[in-house]
Amino acid sequence: MNDTPTPAEKIDLDELTRVIHLGLVVFGVLALLTGFLADDYKRIHHLGFSLHKWLGLTLSFFLAWRLWHGFFGPREARFSQWVPYTRDRLRLAGEDLLNLLRLQLPERESHQGLAGLVQSFGLAVFAYMAVTGSLMALFLTPGRKAGGFAHILKEMHELGPWLLVGFLAIHGGAVLIHALTGDHRWRQTFFLDK
Repeated sequence: MNDTPTPAEKIDLDELTRVIHLGLVVFGVLALLTGFLADDYKRIHHLGFSLHKWLGLTLSFFLAWRLWHGFFGPREARFSQWVPYTRDRLRLAGEDLLNLLRLQLPERESHQGLAGLVQSFGLAVFAYMAVTGSLMALFLTPGRKAGGFAHILKEMHELGPWLLVGFLAIHGGAVLIHALTGDHRWRQTFFLDK
């Protein structure tokens, strides 16, 4: 018995899905870049930390919205349509990886196969960063060095940028390769499509 739901038809993403994705892109990159300024939380004047905190909390809002949208949004945006949690979907991801090793681009519907695995990884990393960052916003007292639970959160949160850079390199690289081969779906994210 095949437990993989039928993938949604290949259609353009609705505007709400595109707005959510654009919010994740913009606030994700800004939060990542301002993270390098956030170490000033130990000082009384901590503009870098405050800027990073508010950008990160805005990113957390977009992530929560995306998670809600993944369960209750349009069919093509729902996790049930693409998250590779079944043997068949993981097999598709493996086939895609083998095709890449043969220097062939996988030809699948959006978010199917390896693309679904990469997107799932990205959402997990963003969720990890959102949870640890939001808890730090609650428990970290600016003007003092982090101690106890806040220090543990800070250490956990500092692992995230490496995971985010890895995800962005894989995802951005895939978008670039697809664009170079004539697939310009990336334009939808920035509302540049027809």
